[in-house]
Amino acid sequence: MDLLIKFIVCFLAGAGAGIGTGFAGMSAAAAISPVLIAFLGMEAYEAVGIALASDVLASGVSAYTYGKNKNLDIRNGIVMMITVLIFTSVGSYVSSLVESTTMGSFSVIMTMLLGVKFILKPVMTTKEAMEKVSKRDQIIRSVISGVMIGFICGFVGAGGGMMMLLILTSVLGYELKTAVGTSVFVMAFTALTGSLSHFVIGGMPDLWCLLFCVLSTLLWARIAARIANKAKPETLNRVVGVVLVVISIAVLIVNMM
Repeated sequence: MDLLIKFIVCFLAGAGAGIGTGFAGMSAAAAISPVLIAFLGMEAYEAVGIALASDVLASGVSAYTYGKNKNLDIRNGIVMMITVLIFTSVGSYVSSLVESTTMGSFSVIMTMLLGVKFILKPVMTTKEAMEKVSKRDQIIRSVISGVMIGFICGFVGAGGGMMMLLILTSVLGYELKTAVGTSVFVMAFTALTGSLSHFVIGGMPDLWCLLFCVLSTLLWARIAARIANKAKPETLNRVVGVVLVVISIAVLIVNMM
């Protein structure tokens, strides 16, 4: 019975994470971490490690799908990725020193705020706007952004992908689909680094939860990415927003019981 409960919780968490990853480059931890913490009583550090591990294949298959549809900026993505990789490990170490309740609360609040933002104010940048930013400025901004994103990704896993999406669209001037494609490309590598750091520092997590979350997230990310490359920007934003808000409300209700 316990195994069935784990499967159901992980499948639903992976579905939310996969849809968010495929549609808007969301870090899987924004959906998986708070669900595992609230519904399975898992330690926050372990939950984040599982979420980051789930992010690896999900982001990888999403990046492949976006790249195939010419919605991926590899050059600037690599610059940001190198910076993010370094500071993901730093954030992972710092998170091991923080109380679980602090991390869990931060994940839930971050999830809800990001969801509301994407519902009320969808990202509508165009490809024409991308060309107005000089290559030099893009590189400088990518490095600075990578420092912040990497630390947050390693610290709680939540917000890394979404912060990257916001920065790529509002700061670097990317249109939505290219921003999502570039975001998941970077997240595939940062998630790998973050998950390995978590497992080395905190030990191996629950293997059944890890397997269920990875497979569910991969499945739904593949489906969502294929749909996203054919959908309107408004749809991408609002679907992800609804998913985030629903998950965060469910987690808050459980925590209040």
